[in-house]
Amino acid sequence: MAQISRMLTLVDGTIEDGFEDGALKIAFATSDQQHIDQHFGTCERFSIFLVTRDEAHFHQTITFSRAEQDGSEDKLKARIGALEGIAAIYCRAVGASAIAQLKQAGVQPIRVPDGTSIKMQLGLFQEELRSGPAFWILRALEKAQGLRDDPQRFDEMESEGWSE
Repeated sequence: MAQISRMLTLVDGTIEDGFEDGALKIAFATSDQQHIDQHFGTCERFSIFLVTRDEAHFHQTITFSRAEQDGSEDKLKARIGALEGIAAIYCRAVGASAIAQLKQAGVQPIRVPDGTSIKMQLGLFQEELRSGPAFWILRALEKAQGLRDDPQRFDEMESEGWSE
């Protein structure tokens, strides 16, 4: 069974306080931290970024023990579990079962051509945030900002004088 072998989180004093609260976490399946070049189920690592319309900051690398493309789904559990709080995972390939499990976990799987630059894909994602994001991105933004899961949000709106 594939396990997480290492998790490194960058503590960056240049990121403003509260930035992470409004940013989406986006993961990339990568072998070199530069390109999206791995199959989700057997990837060596995830490179995770905090992303807003205007900024993208490297946040974390999660490295996995070696896994074979053998059809076994045991390796998926550790990878999906490592994506808690992640809005999307970009990879070069992902199987149907993994897609279903990722969506169940609230993670949008996105396939891109092998070797796509992470930097370029971050730019495209930010462009989409600015110009009119897809439904899954809007849903992830709501979740990141705590709007979807806050049962008292309507009470707060009413107390502020909001009406239909």
